[in-house]
Amino acid sequence: MTRVAVVTGAGSGMGLAIGHRLARDGHAVALLDASGDSVEHAAADARSRGGAAMAAAVDVSDRAAVDDAFARVRAELGPIAIVVTSAGIDRFEKFTEISVESWERMLAVNLTGTFHCVQAGVPDMLDAGWGRVVTISSSSAQSGAARMAHYVASKGGVLGFTKALALELAPQGITVNTIPPGFIDTAMTRRAEERGDLPNLDAVIARTPVRRAGTADDIAAACAFLCSDEASYITGQAINVNGGWYL
Repeated sequence: MTRVAVVTGAGSGMGLAIGHRLARDGHAVALLDASGDSVEHAAADARSRGGAAMAAAVDVSDRAAVDDAFARVRAELGPIAIVVTSAGIDRFEKFTEISVESWERMLAVNLTGTFHCVQAGVPDMLDAGWGRVVTISSSSAQSGAARMAHYVASKGGVLGFTKALALELAPQGITVNTIPPGFIDTAMTRRAEERGDLPNLDAVIARTPVRRAGTADDIAAACAFLCSDEASYITGQAINVNGGWYL
């Protein structure tokens, strides 16, 4: 069944893979990202494969921009049935050096941005009596991470938000789950490795039980299942896609 799916952070990495996977599964996809050029290219690629897709440049911390984008989605594709919140930023800073501005920006994008996008999409799901929400949190919110107190706090908030919303929306046929990715080989991860903020990728792989890094497609596969009819009895869960790391 074709449904309308909104994916944020869809210009690159996990969000891009999720958008493409949902399009391949037959959904009409709205791809949102702060980089308009990236999502325009991604949407054009999806359309070239026969899918229905649109793109919008959106800073998810800006509620007015989010509301405008979701209104466009409804006008161009129809009522929203699926929302996946993959938009996020990271930063490595010693706790004593985190500025108030850095702290607030991290929460504004990662946590408040998640709230904005889910709240903008849920009314259509309530009207339909069916919906799927998948948030992208982080394994570091479960384990902690040095020099990332603001990031970990924001993603821990996403975990709690997901569980609370799942309980509230379950009677209306809407499931809400989160995927906390482990070490995923993306451009963001590679940049952090190059800066020395993350260990060498090979060293991480050697310690990972499945002996490889995760891929964006691994996250997309789990997300696609959670967005399906088959996952109707799964809600409020953190589906750890992390290669076997014990958390």
